[in-house]
Amino acid sequence: MCYSAMIRSEHRRYEREYGVQVSLRRYVELFWEKRRDGGWLRIPKAMRADFAEARTPAERELAELAAAADGEQARILEAELFRQKARLAEAERALAVRASRKAEDEQRIATDKIARAQRNLADLQRSHLMQRDARIFPGHYAPLIIWQDGGRVLVPMRYQCRLPGWSEADERRRPGTYNARRDNLGHAWRKLFGHQHGVLVVTAFFENVARHKLEHRPLPAGEAEENVVLEFSPQPPADMLLACLWSYSPGEGGGPGLYSFAAITDEPPPEVAAAGHDRCIIPLRPGHLDAWLQPDPHDLAAQQAILDDRAPLHFAHRLAA
Repeated sequence: MCYSAMIRSEHRRYEREYGVQVSLRRYVELFWEKRRDGGWLRIPKAMRADFAEARTPAERELAELAAAADGEQARILEAELFRQKARLAEAERALAVRASRKAEDEQRIATDKIARAQRNLADLQRSHLMQRDARIFPGHYAPLIIWQDGGRVLVPMRYQCRLPGWSEADERRRPGTYNARRDNLGHAWRKLFGHQHGVLVVTAFFENVARHKLEHRPLPAGEAEENVVLEFSPQPPADMLLACLWSYSPGEGGGPGLYSFAAITDEPPPEVAAAGHDRCIIPLRPGHLDAWLQPDPHDLAAQQAILDDRAPLHFAHRLAA
């Protein structure tokens, strides 16, 4: 399962290199929605910062929205820091009088939460971008290339697909829909495969791997299985056009609708399998981009052929930082 990826977020680069029209309206709707519902940090910092150098009224609106939401989030984190520092001080006063398990737990929890809030606040207020600012996880948002109104369009969507007909309760029961297994496209994904295809542009992806598999050894009796996170990237470095499926779910009770997507995964190439992982995303050849984005639901074999004829990339891996 590809649980995380490093995305391309620069909308002008998409316009220049992929000939897309950016759905600025949907970006504005998303920024407002996530500012209101507390999900602001689910939009990667690289996406939020992308409109800082605004050239149009819509881009200026996005830049102002991002600055205001960042300021609100900073105040939330500062308030959390104040609460946790008071909690830590109270725990330390209690420990100075008498050691107790409760006070020790309070001290540990407050210390951890202070460190997390300080780290998040520093990331929020940092003006320069770092590589991790473009990393997404399930539930985060990313720009997806789709076909609408006769052309390629860039639409921000959630990386975790809500299948057609599903409610929020349905997806809470089945949270693994950020990936779509290729061998299940004709079943669980049949309402999207051949109908609503998209492409996510990434530079790397991340996988959970058992350490003993990475080290090519059996797991000895008595040894607990240990998980490590590997970062896979093409060598030489290149953008990857990942095959995806997307869905639009109308809002419940008149609320905002949800655009969401899943990356298709398949059997791994030899170098990914040798690193201990049994699935892999599917990088498309650039020449197949429009054919993938405009599928014929009556010719699914043509779409399967595109998935077979993937970009000839070789993946190197390393332990993720």
